[in-house]
Amino acid sequence: MEIERTNRMNALFDFYGSLLTEKQRSYMLLYFADDYSLGEIAEDFDVSRQAIYDNIRRTEQILMEYERKLHLLDNFNQSEKTINELSLYIKDHYPKDETLQGFVRRLKKDTDDE
Repeated sequence: MEIERTNRMNALFDFYGSLLTEKQRSYMLLYFADDYSLGEIAEDFDVSRQAIYDNIRRTEQILMEYERKLHLLDNFNQSEKTINELSLYIKDHYPKDETLQGFVRRLKKDTDDE
């Protein structure tokens, strides 16, 4: 469960991190991306462990609220799923059609760049 939460927070951060304050971004990166403990972050910023905990929990809620309203991550995941399904369909039904395969490669590249 913890890995799923970490992966989700990292994905939400990728989409919405620029909307956070510098302090929120710093705490989230250290905690979720760099796997710092609350105590280590508290020591680095010279604040209490509880302050870090509260800030991270509030920031998680903010990120989830952004996703609830904007759906950027869900839309991205759905697009990737559809592109993968299309790719398999083309491979099975049109294996020699280089034009279709080229379109799918371009779509994959476009979603990877986002």
